[in-house]
Amino acid sequence: MTNLYDIIIRPALTEKTTQLAEHNQYVFRVDRKANKYQIRQAVEKIFGVDVVKVNTLVMPSKPKRVGRSLGRRAAFKKAIVTVADGQTIDLYALEGTEAGGEV
Repeated sequence: MTNLYDIIIRPALTEKTTQLAEHNQYVFRVDRKANKYQIRQAVEKIFGVDVVKVNTLVMPSKPKRVGRSLGRRAAFKKAIVTVADGQTIDLYALEGTEAGGEV
């Protein structure tokens, strides 16, 4: 993975992650092959913040069904990134730029 934007897929914006943001922790969905060092570099360069700690976890796939059809939701990797005190990441400013259009 040479491109930083291939490592960070998108921020996870939920009620729980909004509460974590109050404690300088931000949650991102990341590439499954990315390690903590690569995630740290990507967040520091993309958002211009100092990363204190990176925790990662792999969310397992789940069985889903639509009617009689059975399938599985894909597994994915999440990273919980803690930034230095006094620094923030404005995730809601990024929301409209994901598709390339204006909100």
